[in-house]
Amino acid sequence: MNVAICQTNPTIGAFDENVATIVTNINRARIEGCDLAVFPEMAVCGYPPLDLLLDPSFISSAQSALKTIAGQAGGIGVILGTITQNKSSIGLPIHNSAVFIDNGAVKAVIHKRLLPTYDVFDESRYFEPGVFSEPVSFRGRLIGVTVCEDIWNDPDIFPHQRYWHDPVAELSRHKLDLFVNISASPFEMHKREFRHRLLAHIASHCNTPCVLVNQTGGQDSLMFDGASFAFSGSGALLCQAKDFEEDFLVLNTENGNAQMRHVSFSDEEAIFKAIRLSIQDYTRRCGFTKVCLGLSGGIDSSLVAVIAAKALHPENVLGVLMPSEFTSKESIEDAQRLADNLGIQTVTIPITPVFDAFKASLAPSFQGLSSDLTEENLQPRIRGALLMAISNKLGHLVLATGNKSEMAVGYCTLYGDMAGGFAPLVDLPKHLVYSVSRYVNSNGELIPERVFIKPPTAELRLGQTDQDDLPSYDVVDAVIKAKVEEHATTEEIIRTGFDDASVKNILRRLLISEYKRRQAPPGPKLTGKAFGPGRRLPVAHGFRYF
Repeated sequence: MNVAICQTNPTIGAFDENVATIVTNINRARIEGCDLAVFPEMAVCGYPPLDLLLDPSFISSAQSALKTIAGQAGGIGVILGTITQNKSSIGLPIHNSAVFIDNGAVKAVIHKRLLPTYDVFDESRYFEPGVFSEPVSFRGRLIGVTVCEDIWNDPDIFPHQRYWHDPVAELSRHKLDLFVNISASPFEMHKREFRHRLLAHIASHCNTPCVLVNQTGGQDSLMFDGASFAFSGSGALLCQAKDFEEDFLVLNTENGNAQMRHVSFSDEEAIFKAIRLSIQDYTRRCGFTKVCLGLSGGIDSSLVAVIAAKALHPENVLGVLMPSEFTSKESIEDAQRLADNLGIQTVTIPITPVFDAFKASLAPSFQGLSSDLTEENLQPRIRGALLMAISNKLGHLVLATGNKSEMAVGYCTLYGDMAGGFAPLVDLPKHLVYSVSRYVNSNGELIPERVFIKPPTAELRLGQTDQDDLPSYDVVDAVIKAKVEEHATTEEIIRTGFDDASVKNILRRLLISEYKRRQAPPGPKLTGKAFGPGRRLPVAHGFRYF
């Protein structure tokens, strides 16, 4: 059997666009002699639609879209994901389903049974789970069909199972000819390798070829890497789709003939691709064609500028230099050299006159008080206001340039450097900012070398560096990873060899900065636990973990 792996990038709620993409892939699969075309989870409506699922017109649009697709699917089998109505009078009104179409007719609807509610997922809010797992019959073959999370409960892989049921175990009781999983599995570092391990185990256990078709593209804070693949019944990798772009490839399940596409070789390459695609999709889906950002001559804004130029083309990126009396000549030189290397336009707006006017206006209220953090924070707030003015006047989306380490400890200014519509580095720790920056320079200097070697600084006072107020970023990143991603206790973190005072300082900052993070712009999830919808803590509470 020839199976077309149709890795698509659906836009949530853009039913006409999604249907056109699906029909184009079906036609291509038919022309190339495929028996079956397989699409990702919720390929019809896009994932995750969130509370759009509560709108009856969204559900009816999905139903109409499915009818259109079925009408274009003559002479071929199709498996795709969409939402379907719960025909029972009990439970939530819709299912997350895989629909099996054969020669233009819907022959089976398989409802997702395991509904994740951890991390970024909240599917039990919307969907009624399926209650059984049975294979579908197609041209004399039995196909086991599952939807994403349905395969994430294997006791051999997950010692602590989240669910009472195991759809894979139920399907494996049948003599399957093919096992299919349609997914919208978000990207995080090393997840592709884990998916391979999981599906290889299922394939070997069932002694059946297994195909996983994953969505690609950016949806708000979620990145979907695609990287669809298949394993033979002996657990050998048969085919591999590209990561972070749409793809189409054909697998012959009898002889194993298929294509092997290039996927990222390193974390740095994968992160670069993820951020690039996140900027492309977020701007396009929000109606922007151009972006602007503040260029400080530092590593964060340099990396954002490089990726934005690669994502949108240099002519669509505007770098804004906003020097103050504390900005070094070297920083201005580095920012302009970066812009020249990228071929992006720049504009320079000195902030000293505005800063002086702010201080003069505030002088009566601040009489008798010495300068402190208040005056330092005025400077990024002025810069944020200028960037937003450019956005309003010229229609550019403002890219905030802060990284995860700064967001974790609150080393950022609310309504200042946090201002913007999208934050590409919001889930990228500082040490990875440097390593991804080295990656983008691997084929020639884009970011000036001096940017890598000078101490990180916001240049809000004379001689300031980040490490005047913080432990080294290596320590910050390790402590934050242990606490945020691994949920380690303070005592456990200290026992790994970190200084007691440094750990408690970092954790105190993490705790008191929650109110800032609630007001931060969205950005792509890259690590195992990102700030945002996947980490839900109260802002006001009395618990102290340091």
